Amino acid sequence: MQVRELMSTEVITVGVDATLADAADRLIDTSVGSVIVVDAADHPLGILTESDMLTAARGTGNPLEEIDVRDVGHRAVVTTDPSSAVPSVARLMADEGVKKIPVLDGVELVGIVTLTDIVWALPSLRAETAEIEAVHDEWEPR
Repeated sequence: MQVRELMSTEVITVGVDATLADAADRLIDTSVGSVIVVDAADHPLGILTESDMLTAARGTGNPLEEIDVRDVGHRAVVTTDPSSAVPSVARLMADEGVKKIPVLDGVELVGIVTLTDIVWALPSLRAETAEIEAVHDEWEPR
């Protein structure tokens, strides 16, 4: 199974010049747990999670309107592409300690895959693995 088969294509974004209040509004309005921070050309620059916002607000003591997204979001975002194998992306998430990975086609943001997406796909992934193992067993030398 490839990432394109389970990724969400409606990615919630916020501009790099936004405030945490803007980002919080996007999270609340769309019922998601993170937003992708993008530049003026919609290229992803980072990811901002609920936890990041709470940490920044508590750490600064400032209202969300006074905290810039650019000062909070994660840099060097872990990404994948639509043709990546889901088990490989799951391993990448575990290795990098992330729960959400933006999906890029070249430099274009085309989706996001989350740990929840992968968990929901587990039955299909297990069935796919069983099919591959069955074919492998048929061709194994005796």
